[in-house]
Amino acid sequence: MTETWLLAALWLGLALVATLLSIWLRVATALSEIVVGTVAQLIIGATIGTALLHTDDSWIKFLSGTGAIVLTFLAGAELDPAVFRTKWQEASLIGLVGFVAPFFGCTAVAYWLLHWDVRACWLAGVAMSTTSVAVVYAVMLEFGLNVTNYGKTVLAACFINDLLTVLALGFIFSPFTWKTGAFFGGASIVCVVLPFITPRFFKRYGGRPSELEAKFLLLTLFGLGGLATWSGSEAVLPAYLVGMVLAGTVGKDHALIRRLRTLTFGLLTPFYFIRAGSLVSLPSLAAAPLGFIALLLGKMISKSVGVYPATQVFRAPKREGIYTTLLMSTGLTFGTISALFGLSHGVVTRAQYSALVAAVVASAVVPTLIANAFFLPRHLLRPSGQGRAAGATAPAETAAGRAS
Repeated sequence: MTETWLLAALWLGLALVATLLSIWLRVATALSEIVVGTVAQLIIGATIGTALLHTDDSWIKFLSGTGAIVLTFLAGAELDPAVFRTKWQEASLIGLVGFVAPFFGCTAVAYWLLHWDVRACWLAGVAMSTTSVAVVYAVMLEFGLNVTNYGKTVLAACFINDLLTVLALGFIFSPFTWKTGAFFGGASIVCVVLPFITPRFFKRYGGRPSELEAKFLLLTLFGLGGLATWSGSEAVLPAYLVGMVLAGTVGKDHALIRRLRTLTFGLLTPFYFIRAGSLVSLPSLAAAPLGFIALLLGKMISKSVGVYPATQVFRAPKREGIYTTLLMSTGLTFGTISALFGLSHGVVTRAQYSALVAAVVASAVVPTLIANAFFLPRHLLRPSGQGRAAGATAPAETAAGRAS
């Protein structure tokens, strides 16, 4: 056990360094964890010549997988049902084209320009079609846009975009057998029943130090995750749907969500993002940078071609339309989940995975910097200080913005 404890200390030490870097550089913690994982693996490999991080150890894979599952659930639980009742048309159209345009655009780039095989091309399209809810939400909180109708519509569009990504990953790469039907049938029943039994169960037995609520949710996520992997799918796929169906009940319990975030961001997601970063091969990127550059530009151009015209359908001002387009061009969590899925299942090679993750990470930074520097809709901003005050009224959401 001595080696295990020391290895755990090393991983959490890297997580602490990544957190400090995110604070100093004012970037997303997930982004810094991926970069730290990449650099740490490179330095260790160059100096010691061994896989000191032990990324293939079963317990590290379990913590990493659990982090991805719970993080995906929390993303779904952030959904505000009221948004769809008022802005469902705008959110649906922007979210739809925000998925379709880069999905086919980046698939074409991978096939015609990079000459990847067909399955790898479709995986590239899925990975690059995402929009980072974490990045967009952090920006909204920073400027107080999260309380405006504009901000809520953009966030709803992000959820639709990522939901389509999750479904595409499952439909394209999961083998369709009787097990697949059993998985979809079981997941559908659970998603229908959960909104009715969960709040009643929590009201009667919850609110105790034993954290019954967290155990119940983890039981549900692990159970559906096991059913998904048994059917040949991925454990993270049902987690997003469970989060969405519970958004109107569990998602409004800020104390519970905050406790789950403490567990997730404090222990679990560092293992996921550092492991994802450690699998990136910098020598492969240096030897063949075309893949990274082509995928990043392919995503940003295709998102612009799809999303900006969609914003004009509802007569959005030019600055707001461009700002929305750039925010919808971001990517992080689901992009890395899709890329890691492809690597784990032999859909993409290590070099292709490195190009995908590098492009995903860059898409979390480049569009955001351009949007805030040149196209920030300042007429929607609250007076100085009020934006942060608005964020302070929802401590759980503010924590998510910092942690994600």
